[in-house]
Amino acid sequence: MSNIESMLAFDREHLWHPYTSAVNPLTVYPVAKTDGVKIILEDGRELIDGMASWWCAIHGYNNPALNKALCDQVQKMPHVMFGGLTHEPAVSLARKLIDLSPPPLQHVFFADSGSVSVEVALKMAIQYYQAVGKPEKNRIMTIRNGYHGDTLGAMSVCDPVNGMHSLFEAVLPKHIFAEAPCCGYDDGCTDADFADFKSKIENHAHELAAVILEPVVQGAGGMRFYSPDYLKRVRQACDEHDVLLICDEIATGFCRAGAMFASELAGICPDIMCVGKAITGGYMTLAATLATAKVAEGISSDGGVFMHGPTFMANPLACTVANASLDLLVESNWQERIPQITKMLRAGFTPCENLSTVAEVRCLGAIGVVEMKNTVDMDSIQLEFVKRGVWVRPFGKLIYVMPPYVISNLELEALTSAICEVVSLQR
Repeated sequence: MSNIESMLAFDREHLWHPYTSAVNPLTVYPVAKTDGVKIILEDGRELIDGMASWWCAIHGYNNPALNKALCDQVQKMPHVMFGGLTHEPAVSLARKLIDLSPPPLQHVFFADSGSVSVEVALKMAIQYYQAVGKPEKNRIMTIRNGYHGDTLGAMSVCDPVNGMHSLFEAVLPKHIFAEAPCCGYDDGCTDADFADFKSKIENHAHELAAVILEPVVQGAGGMRFYSPDYLKRVRQACDEHDVLLICDEIATGFCRAGAMFASELAGICPDIMCVGKAITGGYMTLAATLATAKVAEGISSDGGVFMHGPTFMANPLACTVANASLDLLVESNWQERIPQITKMLRAGFTPCENLSTVAEVRCLGAIGVVEMKNTVDMDSIQLEFVKRGVWVRPFGKLIYVMPPYVISNLELEALTSAICEVVSLQR
């Protein structure tokens, strides 16, 4: 048995991959290295990565500036606890996040993953109302088709049908779900479109601490794009009913939807914002929860302290590579590159639009989606993509891409062409 065969055998027997069975797992492909936008398998095949490693490797792989930042920092200080201590990488990163974010967001709490940043945001909202003398405001409202992470608090505000509520119903908090926005990205939001949300926030305002949603783009819950006007109405309704607004920008932040943060597409600022994924360019796990002075000062009134503290909070390695990643992003021509990616995704997916098996094709920012009418078979369709030299990870009925921003036009054409070819074979 070769080393690769031995590795795969052990993997199949002992490693538990995400969203799969431990005893009957999906096929995995052994990776030898990565470079640029390519994943190089152990057998030498090169795959154009259409997923940016679950949406985080925006600068591609083995970026020299990010490599150097990480190597330099590891010689100085790989980690130190953040309780009672601070360091330059964390302070610099907080400065950058505040400068890039809407001005009211002035306080930064570092976490170690996107799901944890959502947990932090929910706790901030609940603790805020306890601190200001309204402890009865301790429930959360959200919209259906959302996804906010796999930890318990985050799961409780994910879609109750397509999420994991049925498995964990006995332990998940019971929150309020409005219908998913039905107004498309290019549409306005009518009174009828907003009626369900309006009714629910009016009826539950007395017990609501916050509304949480993914601004404009609902990611893993369905890759749905909705009207920025809807988000404007949500912001207004939260203000009218004394409810905090949490924007989960973990997937959409750092230009993925065509603006630095997707909430900017609606011209609004949340009270609390979660960021993660692309923050380090895919090098280290890191996230952050940003809050307004109103929230931070409310929690901290009368000597209050925020009750959360991850062990690897503000890890210096992660903060350093995040600083380098954000510098690369700001200095790049993303304002021109992202619209170019949008244009090429739309053109590349045009052949899919009239296929009988395709329900809809939609693109926004550096996101392209081919929604099928029927659920795809993950194992077989992924094999077809690999045969054609691309890495795409569908789920349910959705075949989608979120490529690295540095992908070349030729690589993007090869990616969309391969997807259209595979989609045309589906029955």
